[in-house]
Amino acid sequence: MAAFGSFALLLALVLCAYNLLAGTIALRQLSTGAAGRISPERLAETARRAGISSFIAVSAAAAALLYSVFTNNFSIAYILHHSNRALPGPYKFAALWSGQEGSLLLWAWLLAGYGFVLRLRHKVDVRLTAYASTILAAIQVFFLLLLNFTALPFAIAPGEIAGDGFGLNPLLQYPEMVIHPPMLYLGYVGFSVPFAFALGALMMRYPGEKWIHITRRWTMVTWIFLTCGVVLGMHWAYAVLGWGGYWGWDPVENASLMPWLTGTAFLHSVMMQEKRGMMKNWNVWLIFSTFMLSILGTLLTRSGIVSSVHAFAQSSIGNWFVGFLVITLIVCTFTFVLQRDHLKTEHKLESLVSRESSFLFNNLVLLAACFTVLWGTLFPVLSEYVQGSKVTVGAPFYNRVAVPIGLFLLFLTGVGPLLAWRSSSFKSIRKNFIAPLVAGVVTAIILTLFGVHFWQDEGSFYSLVCFSLAALVTTAIGSEFVRGAAVIQRHTGQNILASMVQLTRRNTRRYGGYLVHFGIVVMFVGLAGSAFNRSVEKELGFGQSMDLGPYHLVCQSFTQETNANYDTEYSLMDVYRNGKKQFQLAPEKRFYQASQQTQTMVANHSTPLWDLYLVYEGKNPETGLPIIKAFLNPLVMWIWIGVAIVVFGTAVALMPNLTATLASQRNRPDTLAASAEVEAPALRGGD
Repeated sequence: MAAFGSFALLLALVLCAYNLLAGTIALRQLSTGAAGRISPERLAETARRAGISSFIAVSAAAAALLYSVFTNNFSIAYILHHSNRALPGPYKFAALWSGQEGSLLLWAWLLAGYGFVLRLRHKVDVRLTAYASTILAAIQVFFLLLLNFTALPFAIAPGEIAGDGFGLNPLLQYPEMVIHPPMLYLGYVGFSVPFAFALGALMMRYPGEKWIHITRRWTMVTWIFLTCGVVLGMHWAYAVLGWGGYWGWDPVENASLMPWLTGTAFLHSVMMQEKRGMMKNWNVWLIFSTFMLSILGTLLTRSGIVSSVHAFAQSSIGNWFVGFLVITLIVCTFTFVLQRDHLKTEHKLESLVSRESSFLFNNLVLLAACFTVLWGTLFPVLSEYVQGSKVTVGAPFYNRVAVPIGLFLLFLTGVGPLLAWRSSSFKSIRKNFIAPLVAGVVTAIILTLFGVHFWQDEGSFYSLVCFSLAALVTTAIGSEFVRGAAVIQRHTGQNILASMVQLTRRNTRRYGGYLVHFGIVVMFVGLAGSAFNRSVEKELGFGQSMDLGPYHLVCQSFTQETNANYDTEYSLMDVYRNGKKQFQLAPEKRFYQASQQTQTMVANHSTPLWDLYLVYEGKNPETGLPIIKAFLNPLVMWIWIGVAIVVFGTAVALMPNLTATLASQRNRPDTLAASAEVEAPALRGGD
């Protein structure tokens, strides 16, 4: 199987190299009008088919590695170091991305899959797709070179075949880790497609904004994959690492956040180009930056240049990635300089109080956040290079800068929908801002009266601002739905909810976007609760107890168990409230026999108001009694609810608008819905 997998990777490299070479020659001939022995159209078609075939070859290699995992083929070094016989079946899949070689194979396979879909849909725009296909082939060649000559997933282990493997990293033996890395990589890899289209469109001086229309769905799907990947990583850190939080500004966490920030900026910015022909330079460099930050994220995760609990591999391939990033930057810069006159803006910003300005400020804020995270992440590497000693940047630095930036971004989320394109009149601003401002102020007053005192500390102040802005933004978004739905309701007699559904179906992109914004608001509410976290730590024997918030925790028992994969120690904790037993939690600590490593398993009871979060810290060596640390974390559930709303909103935005078939329904609802689209913006001075 090792020979088969190695051959499949070598074949994939040959096919991708042919795709790159033949595609480049064909495009060159088409652009210059030169003719060869083979027509450029036929040569381009052979390149396309080679790209399609490369997906089959890489898929065969990935299948061979997974087969080797499930058959316990420990003669392969990668399987020996990342699996063992007692490893449960679902986690054997996780072995594919648990180490450097496997994760690079996953990257190559996902990229081949994206390229496969792109090449099958080549008739959308044959020439532009040919450019994008050739650029994707160049990216694929880089990863296949690594897999064939540097990071060999099918390398044979020296010596005799081992009876058992060293096991999977205990941090990965958690259900979410079966889906979190693939989801994250679907986001990382997926941005290669809009990058390839943008670079190809710039190379061929593609007219208009059609490349944006072609890649909009690619970008949105990729963005939601990355969003889910980031949040699944947060939830994994919360449930497994046992420190009571979900985001510690770890370098690898930051690596996934940076392309998300620039990708979010790109999704907003392209609307400016579609609507007004503006920000063309921004859009090109935003997608270039997003792709390069995705490569940087892979570098940080797999090269070991930064220390992180999330980085599951140490390697010497960092120079390869640095070289690839340098080449990518040179190609992007050269193409941009050569074709910059093609990116002239058709319109200029006419007013600071307009929808255009809100998009511009939104981009600036997102880029400021990205630069802050990038600087803090790379500072230890830069300090070691300059000074010879590594200086680590901690969470206080990020919080001091990122929290105000995030709050300003939240404010812009509410302001944008209330502004008109080109310019907003003072009358419309005054009329449309009254309700959101009142909602924000009333929320601040109520929270202050109920004990959220902003003068106590910085965290309380920021939380109060966040809750107030959340009320403002929610009111602004709600008013958009209500205004449009009221027009439909007035003409059809439908109830307000049905009218909102119809309004959304008439413009899924716009109102799906509003739902995404509302989901982000809900997530911010969950994040704001961290200012009020409480914790207590205590050594608890049988029958002993401790109190935290409204809960009374009693140690019912503590014991040990063992199975083929790990030994475990855990404590059974009865949880009482108002003298009545509510539920039982069992925090534990596992010792994995194959890897000889320990792992915390958190016990968490989640409600809309707070999470009761218990950690088994281990036993006191002097007394033999377990040490339990308990956290009361308010509003955490709303982070995960917010993500679900974001996913739903993105799905709505991806749906096609309601078609003209509604014209046959009573009272001409499609005309009325269209009327709502016109009348609602008119209430705020145009759209």
